[in-house]
Amino acid sequence: MSVQSAIKRKSAPDIRARKNGEPIVMLTSYHAHTAALVDRHCDVILVGDSLGNVMHGFETTVPVTLDMMILQGRAVMRGSKHALVVVDMPFGSYEASKEQAFHSAVRILKETHCGAVKLEGGVRMAETVAFLSERGVPVMGHIGLTPQSINTLGSFRAQGRDQGSWDPILNDARAISDAGAFSVVVEAVAEPLARKITETIAIPTIGIGASAACDGQVLVLEDMLGLSPRTPKFVRRYGELGPAIEAAIKGYADDVRSRAFPGPEHVYEMKKS
Repeated sequence: MSVQSAIKRKSAPDIRARKNGEPIVMLTSYHAHTAALVDRHCDVILVGDSLGNVMHGFETTVPVTLDMMILQGRAVMRGSKHALVVVDMPFGSYEASKEQAFHSAVRILKETHCGAVKLEGGVRMAETVAFLSERGVPVMGHIGLTPQSINTLGSFRAQGRDQGSWDPILNDARAISDAGAFSVVVEAVAEPLARKITETIAIPTIGIGASAACDGQVLVLEDMLGLSPRTPKFVRRYGELGPAIEAAIKGYADDVRSRAFPGPEHVYEMKKS
């Protein structure tokens, strides 16, 4: 019996079937060790292009490359066993044509063994989503605030605050759902619009700054743990690990400088005892 058949991972159809059911729990991860922790509690692990911000210190996700996503996707797959792993398609890897998107998605699936990819965009990407879905690539959509378009948007501002601005976002949601995506991330939209989208489309909505009206929620792990220096206003911090990590590093540095750090003889005695 192969390892893959012995361990049952959640699949894209499993998540699709959660529409109007038990809320979908989703977090980001970029490393094997954090993936192992997230895997115990989440239905979906997103290898997000937010790794450009939290791992590499980029101001935006635009500089992230396909190779970067594949490298971290492989790490997350090694660390997890049960959750569906979704890997973001980075800016420039899918927009030129549906054929480009297919080749990029195939690389991700083949080289990471993940279960799905995610891409940003609504109506303009519907044809690409359909092309991928028809060829065996499970796709998670992403509408509302789309960070890869920051140079066009100009700022990370909430979408759909006025009801008069709802139609384009609703059309994006319908287009992605009708194109065959198994779920869609709805980012930074007002609660009434998030509720309307969730009630309107047939696939699960996963909110990030889009209220509890969605079918599930996702956050960037480092944001909710208090490790990111700047976090969106909608993020609830479930931990403040930054100060704790810095305190541990300082304690280590102080021990080394004061020569209180255990030497080889002390370590050897501890091992014998």
